[in-house]
Amino acid sequence: MGMKQTLNTLKKKYEGTKMQTTFNALHTFLYTPNETTSSGSHIRVVDDLKRTMNMVVLAMVPVLIFGIFNTGYQHFLALGEIEKASNGFFSATFWSWQNFTEGAIAVLPLVIISYVVGLGVEFIFATINNHEVEEGYLVTGMLVPLIVPIDIPIWMLIVAIIFGVVIGKEVFGGTGMNILNPALTIRAFLFFAYPTWMSGDKVWVLGAQEMSGQPDAISGETVLGMLAQGEDVSYSIMDMFYGFIPGSIGETSTLLILLAGLFLVFTKIASWRIMVSAVAGSLLMGLIFNWFASSGIITSSNSFYDLMNTTYWHHLLIGGLAFGIVYMATDPVTGSQTTKGKWIYGFLIGLLAVMIRVFNPAYPEGVMLAILLMNVFAPTIDHYVVQGNVKRRMNRLKVKTN
Repeated sequence: MGMKQTLNTLKKKYEGTKMQTTFNALHTFLYTPNETTSSGSHIRVVDDLKRTMNMVVLAMVPVLIFGIFNTGYQHFLALGEIEKASNGFFSATFWSWQNFTEGAIAVLPLVIISYVVGLGVEFIFATINNHEVEEGYLVTGMLVPLIVPIDIPIWMLIVAIIFGVVIGKEVFGGTGMNILNPALTIRAFLFFAYPTWMSGDKVWVLGAQEMSGQPDAISGETVLGMLAQGEDVSYSIMDMFYGFIPGSIGETSTLLILLAGLFLVFTKIASWRIMVSAVAGSLLMGLIFNWFASSGIITSSNSFYDLMNTTYWHHLLIGGLAFGIVYMATDPVTGSQTTKGKWIYGFLIGLLAVMIRVFNPAYPEGVMLAILLMNVFAPTIDHYVVQGNVKRRMNRLKVKTN
């Protein structure tokens, strides 16, 4: 008897019990469901929620692998045990097993904890409410470890995941019903509940927290942190583009994020309209700030002058702006659904992300707050887009009848 036949036999034993939804989740994760539509009009395609979520996870795998190498690289670089990577993206100094091993020991537990705790909460809610376990957390579970500092305590991550899944998702009815991106809800909880672990220069490099009390403690300030504090940036444009900089585990490599975005657009998983409009919004806001800085209206005495004077397109290379645009702004559940609404939604995310980043030196990363804010306003945007279409059609109808 094959694996699938065995599962089909066991499935009958769990029908009508509290464990039915849990078993169905395991069954559908391994195989396609046995049930098919028998009546009515239906659209039959190869796409389903599981395939969609798996494709997004697949697009994050290169970013995760790079993040593992970068974690080890930043650690040994800060300790002075290796020299700065040269020879571009394929530098042997960066792609070493030493960096991978050190990074994997730190990163993989975060990934495991994210999935075990998050899926555990989902299974509990599914069992209590007797509804099916959806595949939505497959993406959230991968996003969470990619957007948190490497040295975050495990217990802190567990508390945040439980909060994010329960408050950001399950209270609204589960996958497809939430109004806020669950991964960003988790990160927002961490930032506001434990701000010292989400900012500063001792949280982005592995081991920096433990050595913070020593005279030669390693430091790993992000590029945004340097600019916010008026410091000179010690990283080149190509270092920032490749991702050889401190930061959240998956947010540093703009190159890989760009390739992932092209992959998601090519597979028709993510909206290219949201991506393009968000980039346009961020570039426009950056240009406006550059004009203010160059015109003398804002002087170097202002605390936010350095970020305002940053070359407008550099904003896409630093911080989590590119990552947020590709992986989280394009979330089909919490984003706008209408075509015109997607243009407005994405544009405002880019605009607000750079605005918050510049005007808030204490927390120069604004893409999280920008996306969460627009998640709330996405239904309103779609409402006015639809009402505008209805009004135009009614006007055309009046013209024809007259």
